[in-house]
Amino acid sequence: MREIWIANDHGGYKTKLAFLSYLEKKNIPYNDIGCASTAIVRYPYYAAKVAHAVSTGIADRGILICYSGIGMSIVANKHKNVRAALCTNSDMARLTREHNDSNILCIGGEITDEAQSLDILDIWLNTEFIGGRHAISLGLLKEAEGTLCGASKWTPLEDNK
Repeated sequence: MREIWIANDHGGYKTKLAFLSYLEKKNIPYNDIGCASTAIVRYPYYAAKVAHAVSTGIADRGILICYSGIGMSIVANKHKNVRAALCTNSDMARLTREHNDSNILCIGGEITDEAQSLDILDIWLNTEFIGGRHAISLGLLKEAEGTLCGASKWTPLEDNK
């Protein structure tokens, strides 16, 4: 497995630490570009960095963690070639990989407890896309992206303010 990009804001810091421990134990390489404390930061900056890496093929997969997971998923899904999925249980993690070939996992660090978050991560990392009839829908998503998503990268003037 190629390097996974992972980012968090202040609301996802504790969950990120648990995820990093999991990835290290499984010998899964990662690039941690999230914040390093619970001090308040702005999640769109972090989400955009991971989504850009996945969108452009720098990374195959990413993980985004904020308080609820909602904000990160909204920002990530604005990027072409990104299928970010907010998962709150194991079934969602399995289905979004099998049916949607999701490439960014979004988690709510203050919504989903650590044990459940780790279970979601494990299932998401170890479930393959099953293709078949689901590939038709992914083709339609790709077609829609050609019209709806621009090609330029969002470059904010002030990072993390």
